[in-house]
Amino acid sequence: SRELGIQVIEDDRAKCTEPFNTGVRGQVPPLVTTNFQAKDQGNASPRFVRCTAYNVPCTADMAKQSQVPLAAVIKPLATLPPDETPPYLVDHGEAGPVRCNRCKAYMCPYMQFIEGGRRFQCGFCSCVTEVPPHYFQHLDHTGKRVDCYDRPELSLGSYEFVATVDYCKNNKIPQPPAFIFLIDVSYNAVKSGMVNIVCQELKTLLDYLPRENPEMDSVVRVGFVTYNKVLHFYNVKASLAQPQMLVVSDVSDMFVPLLDGFLVNVNESRLVIESLLDQIPEMFADTRETETVFGPVIQAGLEALKAADCSGKLFVFHTSLPIAEAPGKLKNREDKKLVGTDKEKSLFQPQVGFYNTLAKECVAQGCCVDLFLFPNQYVDVATLGVVPVSTGGSIYKYTYFQAQSDTERFLNDLRRDIQKLVGFDAVMRVRTSTGIRATDFFGSFFMSNTTDVELAGLDCDKAITVEFKHDDKLSEETGALMQCAVLYTSCSGQRRLRVHNMAVNCCSQLADLYRNCETDTIINFFSKYAFRGLLNNPTKAVRDTLINQCAQILACYRKNCASPSSAGQLILPECMKLLPVYLNCVLKSDVLMPGADVSLDDRAYLRQLISGMDVTESHIFFYPRLLPLTKLESGSLPMAVRDSEERLSKGGVYLLETGLHLFLWVGASVQQELLLNIFGTQSFSQIDPSLTSLPVLDNPFSQRLRDIIESFRAQRSRYMKLMVVKQEDKAELIFRHFLVEDKSVSGGASYVDFLCHMHKEIRQLLS
Repeated sequence: SRELGIQVIEDDRAKCTEPFNTGVRGQVPPLVTTNFQAKDQGNASPRFVRCTAYNVPCTADMAKQSQVPLAAVIKPLATLPPDETPPYLVDHGEAGPVRCNRCKAYMCPYMQFIEGGRRFQCGFCSCVTEVPPHYFQHLDHTGKRVDCYDRPELSLGSYEFVATVDYCKNNKIPQPPAFIFLIDVSYNAVKSGMVNIVCQELKTLLDYLPRENPEMDSVVRVGFVTYNKVLHFYNVKASLAQPQMLVVSDVSDMFVPLLDGFLVNVNESRLVIESLLDQIPEMFADTRETETVFGPVIQAGLEALKAADCSGKLFVFHTSLPIAEAPGKLKNREDKKLVGTDKEKSLFQPQVGFYNTLAKECVAQGCCVDLFLFPNQYVDVATLGVVPVSTGGSIYKYTYFQAQSDTERFLNDLRRDIQKLVGFDAVMRVRTSTGIRATDFFGSFFMSNTTDVELAGLDCDKAITVEFKHDDKLSEETGALMQCAVLYTSCSGQRRLRVHNMAVNCCSQLADLYRNCETDTIINFFSKYAFRGLLNNPTKAVRDTLINQCAQILACYRKNCASPSSAGQLILPECMKLLPVYLNCVLKSDVLMPGADVSLDDRAYLRQLISGMDVTESHIFFYPRLLPLTKLESGSLPMAVRDSEERLSKGGVYLLETGLHLFLWVGASVQQELLLNIFGTQSFSQIDPSLTSLPVLDNPFSQRLRDIIESFRAQRSRYMKLMVVKQEDKAELIFRHFLVEDKSVSGGASYVDFLCHMHKEIRQLLS
C-alpha cells in the first residue's frame, strides 16, 4: 500500500473516459481529482452536490451500526467549466413556480403525473396536487408528459425559476445591490502601502463590478468610507466638482451623515470617484493615528444599505485589534498558556456578544461582509470573523503584509472577490423525501430557526454542508430524495430560485453502503464537524471522537462485509482505502494540532475558512499535491508522488500545491539543465529564495512550468503565492509542514504509525 493515495487517484482518472451522466440514481461520481464532464440528466451535477454515501441505509439502526455520516456538501452557485451548460432560467410569469400543496417542494423530475396529467403526486411527501391550467400537458403511453424534455424542471437536476413578487421582502421587487468600500487609514494601514494599493486598484476594478450580461453596465452602486478612530463618509455625487468628506466622530451612535451622493452609479460619478481615490492616500499620508474601531465600521455600511433600502456587500480593509473606545471594542486575549487545556475552547469563541447581534441585523438587511485583514500582530480573528462568517462573507488574511511580495496575491484575491457571481439576501431550504430529514448545517450563514439557512450573500465559492438523519424507514424501491432550493437576489436585482435535486439509492445490506461511499466528502464532513466541536469541547476530546468514529466505520465493515480469513489484517473497503490517510491529515491540521509557531489567529482563520469549503478545496487542503518536475510533457501533468520526504530526490525539483500555497522545492544537487531552464542560473547557490514568480525564459520547460502554475491558480478560489524553497534552507520547515504522511514537529503521527494505531482501535472494537 506504499503508493496508495496516488494510485487511487490515478486509477479513477484512467477509469473516467466518458462524460458522467447524472441520470442513474445512486451512482458515485468521479473523484474531485479527476477531470470529467458532467451531463445533467435528472440529478444535480457533482459540482453542485456531493454526498458522503450514494446508497443510504434503509433504517436508522443500520446507519447507527455503520457510523458512516449521511451528509451532502452543496455549492448552490458553483461555477461550471466552459463545456457544461449553466442552469436554465425558467419563467412561469405571474403564476410563479409550480409547487406541492403540502410540503411546498418545487416541480422537479421526481413528481409523478396522474389522471391524464391533471394532477401530480409529490415524490417528497406523496401528497396529490392539482396541475394549474396554464401548466397542463397530456401524458404519453409511459405516463410521462409529452413536453417533459422541453421543460428543464421536468428533466434536469438543476435549474432556476424567476421568482414572483410574493417571493420578495415586503412583497416588493428589490433594488439592485450596492458595494461599499471601507478602508482603514490608521498609521499601520498607510505605512504598509495598503491604503495606496487599494485606492489605485479600485479605479480599475470599478469597471468589473458583477453583471448578468457582459454587454451591459453593472447596476451595482458604490460608496466609500475611510476610518481610524472616527469615520469619514464621502459624497461623490456626479454633479460635484470635488468629493466632500463628512466626519462622524461619535462612534457610539452610528448614523450615515448623507443620503444623496453616498451610493452612486460608477459611470455617472466616475470623475469624482477617481479624484477621491487619488486624494485618500495623500490626505492620510502623515497620519499619527494608530487606534482603530471596527464595530461602527460595519454599522455604518449596514445603515447606508438600510437607508437605500437595498442589499449589498461591505468590503472592509482592516489592520489592527480595535482597541479605540467604541462599540465592539476588544482587548488582547492571546494566551498561549491556554492551548491544550480545557479553557482552550474560549479562544475560538468571540470575546464579546456585540458582533453576534450585529451579524443578525446584517443578515436581516442582506448585508454581506468581506473582510481583508493586514495584521502585524494578534487581531482576534475569532471575534472579527463573526460578522463575515454569519453573513456568508469571506475573510482574507495577509499577515505581515509587504507591498513588494504580497501585492500580487492581495490584488488577485480582491479582483476575483469583486467580480465573482454572488446572490444577495438569500435563504436556502433543504427538503427530503419521507424517512430522512436535514438535521444539521455547517458553513458561513445564519439560522434563526431550524430549517432556513439565511445568507446575506452567497457566492460561487461557498459550500453548505447538510447532515441527514432517519426519522422513519426508507425503501429500496423509491430511494431517498433531496431538494435544495435557494431564493436570492441576483446582481442585477432580479429575484430568483435556484433548485438542485438529488436522488440516492437505499440499501438493506451494509455491503451496498460500503461500496457506494465517497471518502473525500466524508472527510469534508468530519473536518467541519470536528472544527465546530472545538467551540464547546477540549481539542483532545474532539480528536478522540474523530478517531473513534472512523474506527467504528471500519470495524463495522470488517465484521459484516470482509471475508473471515483475514482476521489479523487491516481490511479497508475499496472506496475507503484512503480514510486513514486523510483522517490523519485532519488530525494533524493546525486547527486540531497546532505547532509552536501557529498563532491563535491562524487557527481561528483556518477554522472559519474550512467551514465553507467544497470537497475539491478540502481535499487539496488536507492532502496537498506534490509533483516531480524532472520531465514536463506538454498537455499532461507529471504523476504526483506521496506527500513524504522520502519521495524527494536531491537531484530534483518539485511543485507542492495546497490550495492556499504553492512551493517550488529545489534539491541541493539539482541538475544544471533544470536550473538553467527554470531560473536561468548556473548553480544552486545563485537561486534567489525571495522569488515570488518565476523568470519568463524562452524555453519550452519554463513556459510549461509557468502554464502549470497559472492553471493551478485558475482552479482555486484564492490566489496562491509561490514560495521557492531550497533544500536545507530555513524555509524548508514551512514546506515540510505540508508533507502530511511524515511525522510532524508538533507531534502528529506519520501515516504508517497512524495506520497501526487505527488497526489497534479496530481490533479493540471487534473484541
